[in-house]
Amino acid sequence: MKTAPAIFPKNLKIMKSLGEHIQLARLRRRLSAEQMAKRTGVSRKTIYNIEQGSPTIAIGSYLQVLFVLGLERVLLQVAAADPLGRKLQDAGILTPKRAPKLKSDQNNLDCDEKRHNDLGVFRLGS
Repeated sequence: MKTAPAIFPKNLKIMKSLGEHIQLARLRRRLSAEQMAKRTGVSRKTIYNIEQGSPTIAIGSYLQVLFVLGLERVLLQVAAADPLGRKLQDAGILTPKRAPKLKSDQNNLDCDEKRHNDLGVFRLGS
């Protein structure tokens, strides 16, 4: 049985609104949940969960529903306008895509200890 991921209440409200918008779009097109399920290739229960804004449903299922509704291109707008990211990029503050790899767990311990010592934090018993 799937467990719901930990998600902030504000984000749950966004998911719920998305589900409601999808349901309204389906109803405007006079499609039943059964018809939507057949056209998307997912179960009627999945359609119901999408329309409830369930965070456990795969984004691919959301995309398939949006495609049937003719709204799939809306997803292309997600993160397209990124004012904060552009400001960070312009200021040269972007972080690397990946953190550097350390050679062993001992290196992790040494790095953590050095970082804590640099911050004036010392481990008890040392």
